[in-house]
Amino acid sequence: MSETALVALRGASFAYEDGPTVLKGLDFDVCEGRALALLGRNGSGKTTLMRLLSGGLRPRDGRLTVEGLPVTYDRKGLTRLRTTVQLVVQDPDDQLFAASVAQDVSFGPLNLGLPDSEVRARVDEALAALDITALADRPTHLLSYGQRKRTAIAGAVAMRPRVLILDEPTAGLDPDGQERLLAALDALRSSGTTVVMATHDVDLALRWADDAALLTPAGVRAGPAPSMLARTDLLQAAGLRLPWGIATAQLLRAHGLLDDATPGPRTAEELAAVFASAAAVERTRADG
Repeated sequence: MSETALVALRGASFAYEDGPTVLKGLDFDVCEGRALALLGRNGSGKTTLMRLLSGGLRPRDGRLTVEGLPVTYDRKGLTRLRTTVQLVVQDPDDQLFAASVAQDVSFGPLNLGLPDSEVRARVDEALAALDITALADRPTHLLSYGQRKRTAIAGAVAMRPRVLILDEPTAGLDPDGQERLLAALDALRSSGTTVVMATHDVDLALRWADDAALLTPAGVRAGPAPSMLARTDLLQAAGLRLPWGIATAQLLRAHGLLDDATPGPRTAEELAAVFASAAAVERTRADG
């Protein structure tokens, strides 16, 4: 087991009733302080894996551990797990049910039996973290899709988990909504929350994640995002394409505009900076 694994599955297998085995003999680590992107084609087992990590499903074989200790699936064990790991599903309407934003965000802390003052503090903290303090009294049925997404995440954040697992959090958001959500996630990471994001967006994974885990028919392969997302064999097996940043870096290196030691661009702004640097070098040579 990795010494830095906060949450880990070991030898985990799972099959739904009357269905085929979805995951078999899986070893998987969530390392504290690392942003992890989870990628794979539809039906590869991403949702099953996330539910195993968060305690929504129990492995048929193998075990789930938190800081090296096996998780028990009684009330005490699951409460311990869910104060460590929180899962936010893809559709916020599957998670929101209270009349107002603040009431919905308070549901988890109230279920922990916390004093009212502590619940209020957690709600205020979570609303601020997701930049929705102004929506505290807004009825949930009057929220935009992006606001509902952030409210659902705030409900998980109010539990103060050490690991936050998000299923396709940017799906359905416009570009501005995506940027605001990513900014909120960056703030959570800065405050010590480990974030796992399932996504089909390889460009987002390259830009955002420290590590990437690719689910393929042969199993899961994980490692630093730039190297994993450059593996065309694994990407093909996972039903994914090469990220534009990786493809662009390969082209730049082929034309001598980027050396092997310099990371490739992950955003349009970083690409513009590469060209600006190359242009500056050319001007210096011309002046000399």
